[in-house]
Amino acid sequence: MTDPLLYLDGVSVSFDGFKALNNLSLMIDPGELRAIIGPNGAGKTTMMDVITGKTRPDHGTVMFEGNTDLTKLKESTIANLGIGRKFQRPTVFEHHTVLDNLELALKNPRGVFSGLFYKVSEEDRKRIEELLDITKLSPKRDVVAGGLAHGEKQWLEIGMLLAQDPKLLLVDEPVAGMTDAETEQTAHLLRAISGKHSVIVVEHDMVFVRELGVKVTVLHEGSMLAEGSLDTVSANQQVIDVYLGR
Repeated sequence: MTDPLLYLDGVSVSFDGFKALNNLSLMIDPGELRAIIGPNGAGKTTMMDVITGKTRPDHGTVMFEGNTDLTKLKESTIANLGIGRKFQRPTVFEHHTVLDNLELALKNPRGVFSGLFYKVSEEDRKRIEELLDITKLSPKRDVVAGGLAHGEKQWLEIGMLLAQDPKLLLVDEPVAGMTDAETEQTAHLLRAISGKHSVIVVEHDMVFVRELGVKVTVLHEGSMLAEGSLDTVSANQQVIDVYLGR
């Protein structure tokens, strides 16, 4: 057995008396793709805020790579450790091409002087081609990002995060507003990048979650309610009562 990449142990967060997270424990393995589901207010966003350092828990630890307690670090430090986050709304450089967006996102020195004299290396070009291939955006490389379809913007932002070579990627409702074809392609993309990267996907679309075909964690009132395959958690009476039956 390998040690988990991410381990939350007894994490609790309260806001004005409301427990957003209640003794939550969770483990994510290296290279794992995990789906997190749950009703609104279940604690999904707060969980991601805690992992990325945006929110400090009242109790509990969040261990990364075995011995790094994320609760003691700043957001910027956590990002530099290799934890990337994609919010529901895509944030790309709308007036730059797809190629430019990926180049700007590459994990290279970006100080004043290094930025002025930086030139794309052969290794950088190879990496950009890999990202264009995995996101299926090669035909759109010279298209201004603002002219992309909604799904394509989402894939571009995932590609930009991958350019930073994260060890863990947090993805929030990536298929909201997508067509069926875009949803299927997004599932394929996330499956393709797992293995080399760990990926946590928060999602409400059960068709998409089934398409992912991975272990599902159900949150409710800040705690883990159930965990297992989608079929397993879908058959859980508690899950049916609080979430799927609504």
